[in-house]
Amino acid sequence: MESIGGEIAFMAVSAGKAFLVLMEPHRLLFLGAGCIMGLVLGIIPGIGGLTGTAMLLPFTFNMDPYSAFALLLGLGATTATGDPIPAILFGVPGGAASAATVLDGFPMAKKGEAGRALSAAYMSSLMGGVFGACLMAVSIPVLRPVMLFIGSPELLAFSVLGISMVAVLSGNAPLRGIVAGCLGVMIAMIGTDPQTGTLRWTFDSLYLWDGLPLTPLLLGVFALPELCDLLIARVAISADTGVANIYKGQWQGVKDCFRHWWLIMRCSWIGGGIGSIPGISASVVDWLAYGHALKTEKGASATFGKGDVRGVIASESSNNAKEGGALVPTVAFGVPGSATMAILLGAFLIHGLVPGPDMLTKNLSITYAMVWSVALANILGAGLCYLFSPQFAKLATLRYSLILPAVLGIIYIGAFEATRQWGDLFTLLFFGLVGWIMKQFKWPRPPLILGVVLGDTIERYLFISIERYGLSFLLRPVVATLLALAFFGLVRPFLADVRSQGGLRRMLTSFQHPSFHPSQLFTMFMIGIIGAAVIASLGWDFSAKIVPLVVGTVGLIAAALSLFNEMCRKPAAAATEGLAEHAQHEVEEKIHMDLTSDTGHLPVREIVERAAWFFGYLMGFMAVMAVIGLIPTVGLFVIFFMRYEARERWALVVPYAVILVIFIWFTFDYFMAVPWPPTLAGQWLPFLKAIPSV
Repeated sequence: MESIGGEIAFMAVSAGKAFLVLMEPHRLLFLGAGCIMGLVLGIIPGIGGLTGTAMLLPFTFNMDPYSAFALLLGLGATTATGDPIPAILFGVPGGAASAATVLDGFPMAKKGEAGRALSAAYMSSLMGGVFGACLMAVSIPVLRPVMLFIGSPELLAFSVLGISMVAVLSGNAPLRGIVAGCLGVMIAMIGTDPQTGTLRWTFDSLYLWDGLPLTPLLLGVFALPELCDLLIARVAISADTGVANIYKGQWQGVKDCFRHWWLIMRCSWIGGGIGSIPGISASVVDWLAYGHALKTEKGASATFGKGDVRGVIASESSNNAKEGGALVPTVAFGVPGSATMAILLGAFLIHGLVPGPDMLTKNLSITYAMVWSVALANILGAGLCYLFSPQFAKLATLRYSLILPAVLGIIYIGAFEATRQWGDLFTLLFFGLVGWIMKQFKWPRPPLILGVVLGDTIERYLFISIERYGLSFLLRPVVATLLALAFFGLVRPFLADVRSQGGLRRMLTSFQHPSFHPSQLFTMFMIGIIGAAVIASLGWDFSAKIVPLVVGTVGLIAAALSLFNEMCRKPAAAATEGLAEHAQHEVEEKIHMDLTSDTGHLPVREIVERAAWFFGYLMGFMAVMAVIGLIPTVGLFVIFFMRYEARERWALVVPYAVILVIFIWFTFDYFMAVPWPPTLAGQWLPFLKAIPSV
């Protein structure tokens, strides 16, 4: 008993010392600076906390450990707080971890509830972030045995569960979700096979040897389709965002969070728990929390995806809680819980700290300073957001001609930050087109992204598990439980379909002679591209082709069943269903892990023409950028787009172009020293390289 009491006293003294040290003015200043930068980087799509943390690391060389980690964790903890701002206002996730927030946050902004959605996001982020910090504080001394028990088989099972959860959330099209997820896993396998060195689907391109980077793919699949629809619809995102409504909405968002405090606690547990498992991406956490809320909250199936504040709360509370969770394995075992934490390990080395037992004994005060930094950063970040929330919400009333040029320029910069090659921009353009088609034909996009995120994890841990344990790893308790949950999640939509049709026999009679619809062309395209990938893999070594063959076969089967269902299934008649079942089908028709399009009221021909103009603008932007560089291109694009597309006044166009060019130059060229793509003008006339980005 005395030893336990001594341990508790030692921890309390260390926590108190850490708090007093962190309260010194200059350290609070570093924490505040990190918070502001984190919010800014969270708002900018595609940049994110990973780039920001790497950018700040060299500036911590001459700082003491308390100040250094205050700065770095201040940025890392609040990036997730800034992420929902573009997700809610523009439908563009600031990072992969805020993709689920778009589903309900964006529809709320369209209904004039941007302030309420933002407020709920801030408060749930604050509560989740503080919870994650508390989780780290109490779990570090006791989690070591648990973390040592989790091995490759458990990580594999978590990855499979993540993809199966997203497939379940694909509304009444779970087969499409499975197909998209399988394609994403196959995309993740592009490049050099780590086991045999086989080049898989590289098409003799050096750019693809290391695989497709996630950032341009993410921005292409999620961000560009929203900007395209913005141009097609040619309206502001929201027409009703008055200042009075925003302030009223703020208080309502706070009340929503306290009303649903138990949901925040549960989702924070999910975020903190999953975040503490190394190798599980942040992209998975918000989808798991969102799926949990969809399954457990009363009436969620009828309102989620249409602007339900509970969807925002679930996603954002888990998002911020994961940061505290990810610190646990980083500090205790030197195993980074996320990519950002991998960079944070560099800060440990810079300051002579060794992760492991020392961080739990002689350096425990520094460990608790990290806990306080995460907690205070979330409080400070949420406070800053509340101060400026009305200004953020007012952005939703801007015309598309004011939003699109600035966001597009930032997206190009964010995409190029992936590998800093021209291939990043071609990837952005290609997957932007694919993402827009998927959205128009109601194909779920998040399973594709999660497949890419988890593909390497699945293949790596599958090989390790089989090499070390054989097939007996399937009998491990945690693995068996997680795989059972994944299997139940996959078959649940089928069982619900059978039940809604009145039994298997009646469901089998609901088929008819094949009929054609244009949306089936995309399903055929998916069958063709997965089939071609499978055929190309047949000539590889066994170790290199086994996982692609298994995943590709599953994808082909699911795609074929989906095509058969689309062509031969009779439309569900509302008269044969109960009111509740019909309402749920209607909701699932629209939720499909995606946004309902704002362009449905327009003729198909007009939609296609305006979409062609949008992608024409993108290709023109890239062509001019190849000649004179990104920064001059941004200025010319703003002038051309705003004058030709929207007939804006010169008095607005010129200041807008000048301010945007100066902002991009100062932020990315002068401050961040981003290397720019090589240009033809710079090669032909070297003296022009004095011009930024040329």
